[in-house]
Amino acid sequence: MPLLGRTANGLFWMQRYIERAENMARLLDAGLRLSLTNLSAEPDEWQSVLVSAGVESGYLAKYPEYDPEHIIDYMLRDLDNPSSVLSSIGVARTNGRMVRTALTRETWEALNESWMMLRQRLSRPVEDLPALLDFVKARTALIRGTFYGTMLRNTIFDFCNLGTFIERADNTARILDVKYWVLLPEHSSIGSSLDNYQWGSILRSVSALRSYAWEYDADFRAMDIIDFLLLNKRMPRSLAYSYRCINDSLDFLARAYGVEHDCHATARAIAARLEDRSVMEIIDGGLHEFLETLIVENNRLSNEIARSYSFYS
Repeated sequence: MPLLGRTANGLFWMQRYIERAENMARLLDAGLRLSLTNLSAEPDEWQSVLVSAGVESGYLAKYPEYDPEHIIDYMLRDLDNPSSVLSSIGVARTNGRMVRTALTRETWEALNESWMMLRQRLSRPVEDLPALLDFVKARTALIRGTFYGTMLRNTIFDFCNLGTFIERADNTARILDVKYWVLLPEHSSIGSSLDNYQWGSILRSVSALRSYAWEYDADFRAMDIIDFLLLNKRMPRSLAYSYRCINDSLDFLARAYGVEHDCHATARAIAARLEDRSVMEIIDGGLHEFLETLIVENNRLSNEIARSYSFYS
């Protein structure tokens, strides 16, 4: 059954911000792991986290230099940053309360309880960053597990699913971009054991270390890891998997509403680009450029979905 635009909007953004809260934690995890192996004393890896999260300009408006402690605080608990973990979980909870009757009791309670617990944990300065990042990931995983375990697969589910996977596609592209920023092609460590360890850190930051070993049964190789996170259709945080889920939900919505929109064609075109290119073609054409283009097109798709389903009417 078709939903009111404002209800669809609330569901879509509730899930986007739940995913964003987790993704901020994962970007910080990637930055932390890479900082432990960076060859220089410069804070490049922390600047790259800000750039990849899309919050560098906001940070620089508040702080004059790239200080790791300030960056961590800005991305975790600063309410001046609309994408911080604390801001994101708060916006997710506000949207969830607005569409409360569209959610199962279990989903709402998991979201509300997680908001209260994260608000309490983030009310004080960070002491044990790895433990806090694990806590954020555990709470968002609980919300997601409750949602997928109790929600009927109807149009409510589809708008939520779109929010989840559009945000996830954006994040996977951004986490790979962290790697690009930290270890540029002219760096002497390309292909070294250090380089491979840093790529392994990227896998750990998206909880894909063991699944990578199952799929490739090999040491960390940059090309295989890029292939895994971009093109592998069975890896739940890959771009190809995310766009398969996006297109599935858009197809269900097209049937429910009896009409297709521009967003359907855009999503299929992005999925086709991921289908038609090999990892070597992507690398040869420029990994950074590919990721940058995808982030822009993913954002355009989000805007098209909002227009197509009257989110702001």
